[in-house]
Amino acid sequence: MVENSGYKDYLAGLLAGVATVITGHPFDTVKVKLQKHNTETHGIKYRNALHCTARILRMEGVKGLYTGATSSFIGVAFESSLLFGIYSQIKHLLQREDQNSRPQFQVIIPSAAFGGALISFILCPSELVKCRMQVQGTDSVVPKSSGYSGPLDCALKTIKSEGVTGIFRGGSTTLLRESLGNAVFFSVYEYVKYHMHYQLEASSSNNSNLVDMGIGIVTGGLGGLAFWSAVLPLDVAKTIIQTTPDRSSSRNPFLILNSIYWRAGLKGCYAGLGPTIMRAFPANAAAIVTWELAMKMLGIKHD
Repeated sequence: MVENSGYKDYLAGLLAGVATVITGHPFDTVKVKLQKHNTETHGIKYRNALHCTARILRMEGVKGLYTGATSSFIGVAFESSLLFGIYSQIKHLLQREDQNSRPQFQVIIPSAAFGGALISFILCPSELVKCRMQVQGTDSVVPKSSGYSGPLDCALKTIKSEGVTGIFRGGSTTLLRESLGNAVFFSVYEYVKYHMHYQLEASSSNNSNLVDMGIGIVTGGLGGLAFWSAVLPLDVAKTIIQTTPDRSSSRNPFLILNSIYWRAGLKGCYAGLGPTIMRAFPANAAAIVTWELAMKMLGIKHD
């Protein structure tokens, strides 16, 4: 059972978010560029993730892979703190005492979905800034003179030109992605973790810190793969909604995905799949290992 431990749950989640950005942001930059350019009817088309990465490194250097990282650090650290904290505390409130050893999906799914829905209000403006920063670099159709000098400049220009609501463009799509995706993520994480510990107990294996770290890597990585396999098309639609310069364009993710499907096929709806999958395992493994390690250091009892 998760012990109700107040602010410590949120601090552990914040550290998990920092680990996620450090590990996964370069993959995210490649994913966003593929989603932006490979779904358009004009401009450069990247052959694959490696081609995109090579162009970024050649034209912008390693720094180009971390474009928009400042916004990501602030947004992801904060939203991760809320996600893990809210998930832990709602799960604690809903979980039945007589069945605390086995994953209870009637508890896990609403806890994770509610946490995902709440963080989407923070994640949406953060990702909008991040995505606009990422797509203005290599091969962008936006002239450098009219680009953004930094995350704050991007946010201020967006608000000035589109109003306060402009910074929340793609909000409903982000909410849908985070609610569904986190319900899948935590379900896979809790289920795989339970069965791996069950197998270790059955085989009388030593449950050392090293073994716990290994389980964290596997459960976090598989949870991340499940998350993005379930919601990547929604993420493609969100990127298009947040980066298109036409303010009158549709913000309905299903209409956008239908348009992409007829123009680029199913492959277009999964644009950025390569770097997303490559990022999902290490980034989420790092998040879970950091989260669980932080909980141990803070004295939080967890399952």
